Amino acid sequence: MNYNGWTNYATWRVNLEMFDGTTASDVTGRAVPATSELQDTLRELAEEMIESTTEGLARGYALAFLSDVNWWEIADHMIEAETEEN
Repeated sequence: MNYNGWTNYATWRVNLEMFDGTTASDVTGRAVPATSELQDTLRELAEEMIESTTEGLARGYALAFLSDVNWWEIADHMIEAETEEN
């Protein structure tokens, strides 16, 4: 299924609400990292955001929602955007 050009709703929503306007180098502190490194870092950041702001049942649902996210797609999008900008 495709959602607004993204793999699915979860990928679109997480990118929009957690990472919109953020560059790959903002996340890693380095110029254009490898996609695999960035996707792991993005997943960890999203999990930390949820764990620090959500409790109980809502936390469980939010963390489960992250399992549907295509992290590679978000990382690739960030890297492409930063590369085009420079």
